[in-house]
Amino acid sequence: MELMIQEKSFGNSLLLNSAMQPDLTVSRTYSGPICLQDPLDKELMTESSLFNPLSDIKVKVQSSFMVSLGVSERAEYHGKNHSRTFPHGNNHSFSTMHPRNKMPYIQNLSSLPTRTELRTTGVFGHLGGRLVMPNTGVSLLIPHGAIPEENSWEIYMSINQGEPSLQSDGSEVLLSPEVTCGPPDMIVTTPFALTIPHCADVSSEHWNIHLKKRTQQGKWEEVMSVEDESTSCYCLLDPFACHVLLDSFGTYALTGEPITDCAVKQLKVAVFGCMSCNSLDYNLRVYCVDNTPCAFQEVVSDESHQGGQLLEEPKLLHFKGNTFSLQISVLDIPPFLWRIKPFTACQEVPFSRVWCSNRQPLHCAFSLERYTPTTTQLSCKICIRQLKGHEQILQVQTSILESERETITFFAQEDSTFPAQTGPKAFKIPYSIRQRICATFDTPNAKGKDWQMLAQKNSINRNLSYFATQSSPSAVILNLWEARHQHDGDLDSLACALEEIGRTHMKLSNISESQLDEADFNYSRQNGL
Repeated sequence: MELMIQEKSFGNSLLLNSAMQPDLTVSRTYSGPICLQDPLDKELMTESSLFNPLSDIKVKVQSSFMVSLGVSERAEYHGKNHSRTFPHGNNHSFSTMHPRNKMPYIQNLSSLPTRTELRTTGVFGHLGGRLVMPNTGVSLLIPHGAIPEENSWEIYMSINQGEPSLQSDGSEVLLSPEVTCGPPDMIVTTPFALTIPHCADVSSEHWNIHLKKRTQQGKWEEVMSVEDESTSCYCLLDPFACHVLLDSFGTYALTGEPITDCAVKQLKVAVFGCMSCNSLDYNLRVYCVDNTPCAFQEVVSDESHQGGQLLEEPKLLHFKGNTFSLQISVLDIPPFLWRIKPFTACQEVPFSRVWCSNRQPLHCAFSLERYTPTTTQLSCKICIRQLKGHEQILQVQTSILESERETITFFAQEDSTFPAQTGPKAFKIPYSIRQRICATFDTPNAKGKDWQMLAQKNSINRNLSYFATQSSPSAVILNLWEARHQHDGDLDSLACALEEIGRTHMKLSNISESQLDEADFNYSRQNGL
């Protein structure tokens, strides 16, 4: 696939994409003594916000998969900002974080306005579409034909940002946000795909992860374990998200029960700074939150109310379920220029507070003091480590003066430009090609080249009995593929899977451009998103 992108220069950027791998080059394993704890410098923060969408992007795409199917012309599209792309009820928010040094330093956040949920809506009909919650990793795919013809529904999706209603039992922990999609009385004729981000390290077999649903009475019931065999729903667990095929709307969340002490939660660690009301003081606030996009959004919004400035790109910390606490230290403070209150350079957070950090954003604060007002530069290191576990180092090098400080710009994910997409443009695979794929692979074949092989080539290797109960197993498999590839648009990977099976060219090579209507070309647009 050839992808050419022209966009405006934005300078230093920080992409809030949960699929990106953070820098782990300064990772080490440690065991060491316990630091002195200063609970007075810790604060709890709750609040959330969204980011502005990307500016105009010019995208030109050519997919070898399209070429192999007779679509040889390149399609060029221009993505423009929508004037109102944020969930209903939210105010316009920021794309950069500018310090507000005139605002007094806030020690008590109870006076800040809190938002209990993020919400977005869209109207969908027989052609289906995609509903995305910008910058949260949460999305909903309504397949073509899931809604009966001549019908349309206003579908909504929300994320609970208040106190979680799911109270964990025993060693069980909440691994994802609580996501609601509705209306609850809506009936679909084919499963829809709900994508929920999670913070579990699923690279090893140390978790037993469950999908739960809240009943009308407010209680939570287990739907299934992600490793279960079930014909009622299907869960596909990727490194940073879980894709769930469902036939009923409601409120869902992922919980995890650690099987061993080696179970790991992925935490995002970040440091913010701002001037205190005392002109000689400078405050550092270090956060350790679940590695989901919506969790970090809360932190960014809270800091915007305090004039906070992100001082270093966030990094990933692997926190083990071994009951050992977390230590956060400020190191290498320049002597004779800065000083920190005695016995507060290192703070320790109990294991249980970190392990259940989704309750509130975990936050430690440090107050540094300049010896003279002429000191305007600060350089130090923030060490975040679990005893007998993983460590990360955040390098701080900044000017404390607003006029001299470089502003780190926050860009929204590409999905924020189109929170609600309806019809053919919402899907990667043109509908006419999709129909031919389904007609080819839904038919049983003595050589095994059918929908089961299609599933295997797309890394779907378990709970195949779920697809066997569907009227078109191939269509449901392609719906799952659409949910997994909403950002990368990698049609080439699907083309390779089809070619490996050996039936793509035999059945589809005679498709010409004239057989594809104009709407089909709109799918190509998504390849560049």
